[in-house]
Amino acid sequence: MTCLLLTPWWRRRTPGAASSDGSVRATRTLDHGSDEVTALVARARAAAGSPEPVMLLRVAHEIVGREVRPVYGVDERRPASRTLRDGRGSCSQRLAVLEAVARATGVPTRARGLLVDGRFWYPRFPRLVRAVPRHVVLAWPELYLDGRWLPVDEVLGADAGVAEPFTNDGPETLFDAVARTRVAWDAPTCLDGACDLTEHVVRELGRYMSRDELFARHGQTLCWVARRLGDPVLRRWSPVTVTAVGGRRPR
Repeated sequence: MTCLLLTPWWRRRTPGAASSDGSVRATRTLDHGSDEVTALVARARAAAGSPEPVMLLRVAHEIVGREVRPVYGVDERRPASRTLRDGRGSCSQRLAVLEAVARATGVPTRARGLLVDGRFWYPRFPRLVRAVPRHVVLAWPELYLDGRWLPVDEVLGADAGVAEPFTNDGPETLFDAVARTRVAWDAPTCLDGACDLTEHVVRELGRYMSRDELFARHGQTLCWVARRLGDPVLRRWSPVTVTAVGGRRPR
């Protein structure tokens, strides 16, 4: 059983544009001109020791993974600078930080919109499944490198081979998993189906110039009131905390 009451159930989430050219422009969410994002880019560039954008992005991912604590934030329009300043963010919010870094270095990005079955998140909330939204609007970043669009998992985990499946029930989030394995939303492209998540996709929503545009078109997963009331509480919880509450031991 999933919850409809906390979601903007009145919205008709139908597929949008089949493709988008993407952009390097700053947006409300991808505010790459901010001091926080600029500082992260400088740190990643110095540590990468290479002018290659892929190396810089991988280093930036490592920095964010170490320094931005994973929590269950629900505001998809939260600026990347705010996530960095607070030192905590959801999987989606931390991916937005990486998008901001990419745009700051001249790499165009776009958002692939996916409507994902809420049951995908049941393992994280085993005692709160009635509160899990029926569907979740997911923004999956794509980056334009070497003349083609690549999903974020291919950019960050291109050297990964066979890996353990992503189970969505431990401290590891999708943000962490993309560094070690590919994530397939529309075809079993990963070896041994280790990260084939196609069964969880309810509907494709198209490609958008930015995640801001995606959420402006389809709305966020939770309605405004639910976000306003729930975000301050959920941002205190990390994946380790919630799985422990649910009776699972953090790995």
